[in-house]
Amino acid sequence: MDEKLNDKKIKFSIGYVIVAILIMTLIQRFIMAPILSKQTEIPYSEFKAALTAGEVKSVTVSEDSITGVMKQEDKAFYTVRVEDPDLTEELEAQGVEISGEISQDGGVSALLGWILPLAVMGAFWYYMLKRMKGGTGLGGGLFSFGKSKARTIQGEQTGVTFKDVGGVGQAAVELQEVIEFLKNPAHFQRLGGKMPKGILLVGPPGTGKTLLARATAGEAGVPFYSISGSEFIEMFVGVGASRVRDLFEQAKKTAPDIVFIDEIDAIGGKRAGAGAFGGAHEEREQTLNQLLAEMDGFESSRGVIIMAATNRPEVLDPALLRPGRFDRQIAIDLPDLAGREEILRIHTRGVTLAENVDVATVARITSGFSGADLANIVNEAALLAARRNKEAVEMSDFDEAIERVVAGSEQRTRAMNEHEKKAVAVHEAGHALVASLLPGTDPVHKVTIVPRGRALGYTWQRPAEERYLLCEGELESRLAVMVGGRVAEALTFNEVSTGAVDDLARATDLARRMVTEFGMSPALGPVRLAGEPQAAYLGMQMGLDARVSPQTAASVDAETKRIVEEAVEQAWGLLASHREALDELARRLFEQETVTGEEVVAIMAQSSPAVERSFA
Repeated sequence: MDEKLNDKKIKFSIGYVIVAILIMTLIQRFIMAPILSKQTEIPYSEFKAALTAGEVKSVTVSEDSITGVMKQEDKAFYTVRVEDPDLTEELEAQGVEISGEISQDGGVSALLGWILPLAVMGAFWYYMLKRMKGGTGLGGGLFSFGKSKARTIQGEQTGVTFKDVGGVGQAAVELQEVIEFLKNPAHFQRLGGKMPKGILLVGPPGTGKTLLARATAGEAGVPFYSISGSEFIEMFVGVGASRVRDLFEQAKKTAPDIVFIDEIDAIGGKRAGAGAFGGAHEEREQTLNQLLAEMDGFESSRGVIIMAATNRPEVLDPALLRPGRFDRQIAIDLPDLAGREEILRIHTRGVTLAENVDVATVARITSGFSGADLANIVNEAALLAARRNKEAVEMSDFDEAIERVVAGSEQRTRAMNEHEKKAVAVHEAGHALVASLLPGTDPVHKVTIVPRGRALGYTWQRPAEERYLLCEGELESRLAVMVGGRVAEALTFNEVSTGAVDDLARATDLARRMVTEFGMSPALGPVRLAGEPQAAYLGMQMGLDARVSPQTAASVDAETKRIVEEAVEQAWGLLASHREALDELARRLFEQETVTGEEVVAIMAQSSPAVERSFA
């Protein structure tokens, strides 16, 4: 480490000299030259001619130069003084005002052009070397780049406990052990056991990882150090490692406590290989190395627990996850039905609810929502009710808030012509009917052609129950629902529009996953062809494994196309046999813009199948 630091000092010193020379050259060229050259330089002979012609108003004579002002427009000039014994008599004869001065331009030039810049750069160099050693640098706290930026909160003052965190399930049970250790470490050490040094909270964004860490400190009543992974990194080399050292020094002084590093993937990503070049990631890797060294350098018996959070566990360096560092990983998943209800009750404590609001119903229709999403829904519903001058938040406000979060705000100003409005009505009617006719799909709650966000209309399906596994037939039904809108357009107008672009994208992605991830292709068999998961919690897509041959890749494309085409055929058969219901639902949507799920069921019950009609 000392050799690396010395190498950095040498590199910085060389860079400092080069930068100092450039800066001093620029100062001499663009600052000092204009200061010392305010007058126009003229030859001495021209000065004598102007003096003889009576054009000189005043002069100032120094040891090596003559400066003065011409009578015409008070033009300033200067010239180099030469040996001329008669100059004074000629000046007096012409009535020129004469004054003298001792020349000091050389000293001023040296001071401003070289000595002052050298002093400034020297002070900056001294500060940077102090900072490389982990010192506070010049100015104490004002320039303390090497100091940790962690925000310290006393556990009793966090104001957050497990009562304020809902939907975390087993995670709270696992963290309860940490709380007991911080309160009574001797109970766990009496048999020789050691508490894990590090606990990694892993889960999708918005699931309450940071809130859970704060609640753990609040329950244990210990100091809580909170810092983001990106706050370790600065433009200067060595700052991150210095801040890591300072953070652990602070934590050891106030033990027992909790140190929480949010978004640890900012500094904990996989390091480059031995043959890779440094440079762009050198500072991050040195910060990670220092973090690993610090976690090895303290005992868990001190009562310092390192907690970290990330939604990208697959990018973390293996050395960070080995036993002795982040020993324990706790998954913070999206809340289930009971968890969502618990979270909603927490966030509606300070909200005035109407009697028709059923929190359990709101929890049931928000499957797949994170804790942050649910908090946003409660806030949006309260804002909508207040905007409408209501005395309490009603169920209709929650419905609209959910729609706003899912699909965006209503775009009433977006006007469609009659043909476009018919096309959108037919499109959404196709989605709704296929979803209502196929088994294993979520029931339709509402169909609308009112534009929201970027969508011209949408079909809202509410899940009837929590699902964790889906069969091949259920996936095929979902594909048929996705392409149902496009099929309805082709069936009604004998052509398709660009409105199905998002449907086709989602259907293609699902079909490709069925082939490459789920092994649901008879032609390719039960094998995984997708690459390694990348940012799984962020929902990013994966390509094919690098070992897949071009022939197999072509087969993947063919199987993906086959599955989507079969979904199109299934949707076509259903809509063609229920053409009367399709036309009636499209007509109803065109006239009233929004149709409920109950109305969809009623239309299907009243219509007879296989009746050829045309809505166009």
